[in-house]
Amino acid sequence: MSQELPFDPFPFLQDPHHQTLINTFLNFLFEPDSEQKLVTLSDGDKLSLEVTTPKDWRETDPTVILVHGLCGSHKSPNLVRMARRLEPLGIRAVRYNMRGCGSGRGLSRQIYHSGRSEDVFEAIKAMKKEAPASPITLIGFSLGGNIVLKMAGELASLGPTFVKKTIAVSPPVDLYSSILMLGREENAMYEKYFYRLLRADVHYRHKKFRDLPPIRLPHSLKLYEFDQIYTAPYCGFRNVQDYYNRCSAASVVPDIAMPCRILFAEDDPIVSCKSLDAYKLPSHIQLLKTRKGGHMGYLGDPRDKNGIHWLDSVLVEWIQGNDSL
Repeated sequence: MSQELPFDPFPFLQDPHHQTLINTFLNFLFEPDSEQKLVTLSDGDKLSLEVTTPKDWRETDPTVILVHGLCGSHKSPNLVRMARRLEPLGIRAVRYNMRGCGSGRGLSRQIYHSGRSEDVFEAIKAMKKEAPASPITLIGFSLGGNIVLKMAGELASLGPTFVKKTIAVSPPVDLYSSILMLGREENAMYEKYFYRLLRADVHYRHKKFRDLPPIRLPHSLKLYEFDQIYTAPYCGFRNVQDYYNRCSAASVVPDIAMPCRILFAEDDPIVSCKSLDAYKLPSHIQLLKTRKGGHMGYLGDPRDKNGIHWLDSVLVEWIQGNDSL
C-alpha cells in the first residue's frame, strides 16, 4: 500500500510538463570538485565514477552513490545538486556514469540499457573495497531508479552486506508501460529528445570501435522501434518484449531486503505511479506518492521548509534518517 507525501508545487508550475522540463534543463550550479575513478568490467569495458570527498571525510563516514537516468550522466542536474548538498554534510558523493556516459564516453564498447544492474553492483564493490566500513546509500533517478531497484531485488538477502538503504525516484519499473506513455502525442518532445541523443551515441560508438559494423539509424524513430531494431538484438535479448520483461524491476522489488523508499508522482507524464500497486511489499519498502511533481520535477513552493528544490531536501532527510528493518 502506498503512502501520500505532501508536496506543494511552485506557484504557477502546477503542470507536470513545466515541472519536468524546468527541473531538467535549468541548472545554474557548477559541478563540485571530483576525482575520476574507473571501474573495469568483466568484458573489458570501463565505468567512470566521479567521486566528491569532503575534506575531513573518514572511511567510516557515509557514501551516497547517485545513478542518473536515460541520456544522462554525472553532469545531470539532480546529481550535481545532490553532490553539492552532501559535501558540506560530510557525506561522500559518487556520481555514477552508465557505460559510455559523461566522463566515461569512449570507454565502453557495449551500450548501457535499462537492466544493467550488474554494472552498478561492480561500482558498489569497488567503493566497498576502497572503504569497507563506509555505509552506502544508493539513489537512482528515473531509469537509474529502475536499475538500482533491480539490483537490490536480485541481491535479495545479500543486499544489506553492500548497501545500507536504496532510494528510487520516478523509476520506470514497468518499462513497457513507460515506453507506451512516451509514445503518446503529448509526450513527443521527450521521445524526440531521447532518440536524438541515443542515435548520436550509437553512431559515435560504432565509429570509435572499428570492430562494430557500420550502422545508420533513421532521423526519426519511436523509442519502441529503437529498442526493437537496436537495443534488444545488440544486447542479446530475444526480442524487444524479452528486453522489457527481463529488465523491468517490478517483479523483484518485493525481494529487496534493505530499507527502501520509492517515490512516484501521480501526474508523471512518462512513468505510471501504479506500477507497483499490485505487489505486496514488505514493511521496510515504502511506496510514496505525491499528487504533483511531474517526472522528477518536484519544484516546490519556496515558502515551504524544503525550498524550491523540494526533492533534494527530502532526499537528504532520507539519507540521514535512521532506517532500520
